[in-house]
Amino acid sequence: MPEWPEMDTYRRLLSPLVCGQMIREVVVNREKTINEPPETFIDALKGKRILFVERKGKHLLFHLDDGNRLLLHLMLGGWMFYGQDGPKSDDHYQVILTLDDGNRLFFAGLRLGFLHRLSAKAVLERLHDLGPDPMDSRLTEAAFAARLKKRRGRLKPVLTDQKFLAGIGNCYSDEICFDAMIHPASQISALKEEQISVLYASMRKVLTEAADGGGYMEHPLTAEDETTGGFLDKLLIYDRGGEPCPRSGDEIVLETLAGRKMFYCPACQKEA
Repeated sequence: MPEWPEMDTYRRLLSPLVCGQMIREVVVNREKTINEPPETFIDALKGKRILFVERKGKHLLFHLDDGNRLLLHLMLGGWMFYGQDGPKSDDHYQVILTLDDGNRLFFAGLRLGFLHRLSAKAVLERLHDLGPDPMDSRLTEAAFAARLKKRRGRLKPVLTDQKFLAGIGNCYSDEICFDAMIHPASQISALKEEQISVLYASMRKVLTEAADGGGYMEHPLTAEDETTGGFLDKLLIYDRGGEPCPRSGDEIVLETLAGRKMFYCPACQKEA
């Protein structure tokens, strides 16, 4: 599932391509992907201009010139493509937007994800429970520590709780814990002050490096896109069970915690 770096990569790449453009045509191939009858959705979007693209956690928001938004959550398996023609036939995509420069924005893999047209108020209500953005300047180390100390349980489920922080999921929670040399199953109450400080720094470092590297998405946004997915080969721990740890050389372990995959090195990540 795309996380903070993947969605921020999409935001950065999409903005100069779609901002200021008018939506000329709309195709809906899967009614369950949207939140209203296809005819209503199509008629409401035609002639509307995309003002800017915003990211909220794992969501993208396309701000329209009528005051409404398109709220996108890719969930598991979702991806996008921009160009005159997609890499697959048109019926493969759940929604297609044709823009006034002749290019189209294709939304694919939205079997679990969605693209909803909502008012600004409805978006605020929908995203009300999201925690702060991990990179928000207001989320200082002290603020992060204070939020963390209010929580109970193990570290990974807390890091991936979107009410705690918006945007971190399965992959980057493991990468952050590995960088901080903290076991992802550590009890929050057992973490020392210095460990929390290191964890905060690792969160900022890992997410920044992953976003700068294009995240781990394997689907390029355009035919010329060489950025998206560039961080996939730079993941150090996630999805590398059985491989040698790049730091200790010991075998990376795959376990399950709270229904999620958890990758860690038993030699250099001791449980608090």
